[in-house]
Amino acid sequence: MSATHETSSQFDISDHEKDKLVGEVIRYILFKTEQSSGCPIRREDLTQLITSKGYKQRNLPAFVINEAKSKLSSIFGYELRELHRSRPSASSKSTRASQSHLSTGDAKSYIIISQLPADIYKKFVEDASSSHVTGLTFVVIGIIHLGGGKITEENLWHHLKRLGVHENDESHPNFANTKLAVEALVQQRYLQKEKVNGPEGSAVYYELAERALDPEINDRIKEYVTKV
Repeated sequence: MSATHETSSQFDISDHEKDKLVGEVIRYILFKTEQSSGCPIRREDLTQLITSKGYKQRNLPAFVINEAKSKLSSIFGYELRELHRSRPSASSKSTRASQSHLSTGDAKSYIIISQLPADIYKKFVEDASSSHVTGLTFVVIGIIHLGGGKITEENLWHHLKRLGVHENDESHPNFANTKLAVEALVQQRYLQKEKVNGPEGSAVYYELAERALDPEINDRIKEYVTKV
């Protein structure tokens, strides 16, 4: 009897049931990643996908997700990486309370990262038609990195304007609506955005989020910045 079968038996499900659940989780992860342009997938949604089938075993979702993680790596060449949502470095009490609620409800999420060597990925997988999006991502993260990891929205757009990307442009040849293009980086967890109230009024800040702070991404940003 295999170790996998023994583990499956602990949840009183057959290997066939386990494989079916793992397959559904993998399909969901791949589909949602493509559909949402790489936005993180909430662990809560994966758990619900499993429990909605009538399975109530407490630790079954974690087991299935781990099995899916293993198969994504061995079959598809993707790492399923867990993100822990970080809180803004400083905020007003009301904003911090709101952010705390978000962090609790969306504490864990996942992204998939190709495990292929960079040269092979670039040659066979990378979509050249989306290179402008990658470029904007690195530019925005680079600007905030040079600003100490956190800058005002006004300051960010000041720098982007110098590069020909204007805040109120809704028909940019590459990004269409430029505000939505930057907002997408928040949804993808490269950035986090918060409104801070101070004695002179309120200001919106952008700060590097967990995805931009990932060591691999951070090293690439530093390399990019040194070449500018």
